Amino acid sequence: MSPASSSPRPSPRGPFLAADGFDRPRGVRALAREASALTEAAQLVRRHRAGRRRRTAYVVADRVAPLHPVVLVPGFMAGDATLQGMAAELRREGFRTYRSRIHVNVGCTRDAADHLEQRLEAIAERRGRRVSIVGHSLGGMLARGLAARRPDLVAGVVALGSPVLAPGAVHRLLAWDAQLLSRLHDAGLRRVMGADCFGGDCARGSWEESRLPLPPEVAFTAVYSRRDGIVDWRACLDPAAEHVEVRSSHCGMAVDPAAIDVVVAALRGRLSGAGLATPPAARPA
Repeated sequence: MSPASSSPRPSPRGPFLAADGFDRPRGVRALAREASALTEAAQLVRRHRAGRRRRTAYVVADRVAPLHPVVLVPGFMAGDATLQGMAAELRREGFRTYRSRIHVNVGCTRDAADHLEQRLEAIAERRGRRVSIVGHSLGGMLARGLAARRPDLVAGVVALGSPVLAPGAVHRLLAWDAQLLSRLHDAGLRRVMGADCFGGDCARGSWEESRLPLPPEVAFTAVYSRRDGIVDWRACLDPAAEHVEVRSSHCGMAVDPAAIDVVVAALRGRLSGAGLATPPAARPA
């Protein structure tokens, strides 16, 4: 085997995705912070159980009318199942939730955006109103791009741990995942991301779309955590968004009750036209 063939394969991520001033979380300590996602998920389970014992969906204080549609979009390497707990909480608050129909978010981001656009069109037509999108990590970036592309369909976006400013400022573990997907794509598995999706024209187009200006009628809340062990939290601070800090892990933002409270508050604020509302009172844990 030649030296060239035995050398490590370079990361497929394009250098334009790692902007100056941002750095990736590093090492085992960063990943260790992600272990708190188990605790955060357990807290959500306890809340669900307490909610079933103490109240029904019809007596929730400040519950909105069950008309406003919300689509939940999972992050990279995740699927709709990872947002089921959040969807249940939103339904309990009165929102009508919809899955993205992404089983595992490993496909081309441009294709995923086109698929979501068709999904939003169908939901908006059925409900007779614009749709809110809650996106976790890569899902938030897809939501941000769709809101810029089709503000006629999107009422607002809540992005959870979405590194819009520097998608390449991520832990090396995700770079390894990207390499694996790229190799699978080269081997003939065309439904997963290839090199172009990580560092070519496809990646550049998706990233540039996620940075386009948003019209004032589209609300945008960016949720971030300084404990994030996967992405540089500073890359989540999109200037177009209202920033809200939580203390959950990156993966835990999808299941952390405190983060879900922020999502509920942001959605309620959009409906009231008053910006980000005060988070709802703490419920039994």
